[in-house]
Amino acid sequence: MTTSWDTTDVLKAPMEVCWQFSYDIDQEELSKLYSKAKKFQWNAESDMNWDYEIDPSRPLIDEDRFGLSAVPFVQSLPKSQQEALRAHIAAYQLSQFLHGEQGALMTAAALTHAVPDYEGKLYAATQTMDEARHVEVYDRYIKKLAMIYPMGEWLKKLIDITLTADHWVKIAIGMNMVVEGLALGSFHNMRNVTGCELLKEILHYVMRDEARHVAFGGFYVGKTIEQMHEDDREDVAEFAFEALKLMRGSKIRSGPQFDGGFLQVLQAVNIDPADLVKGVMEARQQGVKVKPPSDQVHAFKHLMMPALFRVGAITPRTREKLVEAEIPIWEDRSVLESMEEKLETMA
Repeated sequence: MTTSWDTTDVLKAPMEVCWQFSYDIDQEELSKLYSKAKKFQWNAESDMNWDYEIDPSRPLIDEDRFGLSAVPFVQSLPKSQQEALRAHIAAYQLSQFLHGEQGALMTAAALTHAVPDYEGKLYAATQTMDEARHVEVYDRYIKKLAMIYPMGEWLKKLIDITLTADHWVKIAIGMNMVVEGLALGSFHNMRNVTGCELLKEILHYVMRDEARHVAFGGFYVGKTIEQMHEDDREDVAEFAFEALKLMRGSKIRSGPQFDGGFLQVLQAVNIDPADLVKGVMEARQQGVKVKPPSDQVHAFKHLMMPALFRVGAITPRTREKLVEAEIPIWEDRSVLESMEEKLETMA
């Protein structure tokens, strides 16, 4: 497995480092999260069935759960080419999981030295370990596939602005709420569409960790924003708006699936990108819709935006900016809370 892109990138971050010499526990919720994190650590090397055989030539996504299968252009392709397309799209998605988890690893480490509370530092350290384990487990799995793709351009930009933010609350919003929301929805959806038992097992363990990460964002960030000066709260809200605009903009322009990495997917399976776009547009004109599975979670709609509203990271001012930017407003928390209950049960 080889790569054809730059493998290092260096950023300069302005984050402050906060010493805390009071070791008293002031926030019991964070202390409970820390205790739970210690209890539910797992070993990516020994707790997975790595003897499970994977045929890299076979798709990881079940045919009846693959949205593009409804497009006549895709249906017209030879069966072997359709299978190759599904296999490489899955590898591309898993590559984003891997790269995104490295971003989560670095942001969790940043939170560890930046959060002001002793118990917050303890919890953030456990999340750093969680993310290191997630990087390890996805790396091992992708190496079994022998297919890896570069990080999506918009995902890289989103994590970069998070890593270079000037306040830990912005980092927590960018990672624990926006990127983790995207990851949680993607992990859930992949777990539902894959027929690979090893991948299902990996996703189960990873999502169990995510239950704590989501709880940290919902509790700690919300409480901090509530206590902020109005000007600081608006500064944080502006950061959240820019993150949402970046994500939504990627969907409106062309979608993350058409970045450089996805073009490599199409090249690998001998599909001209223009032909695929034309096929999808013709399918729409014929009334054929590329429908995701009915149990698929829409991360932006169901997880990210409701979570940001819940913690006060979207203010009346930035709500107006969302409307001006023609970004739909979603406040319904039902799917988010249902997902949190499911994750709590898993944990």
